Amino acid sequence: MSRKCAITGKGALTGNRRSHALNATKRKWNVNLQKVTLMVDGKPTKVRISARALKTLRKSA
Repeated sequence: MSRKCAITGKGALTGNRRSHALNATKRKWNVNLQKVTLMVDGKPTKVRISARALKTLRKSA
């Protein structure tokens, strides 16, 4: 299963890890995914959504 939000489509970001000597090595910032049960088409469904999307959903409900 990919590290992608089921609602917003947000995925992992890539970049460089920088040491004090400014050496660059690849690194990844993973999205904060949470498993939650949501009502989809009137049925409870388990989905993986980002914490930001979950916060927005709880605000609108």
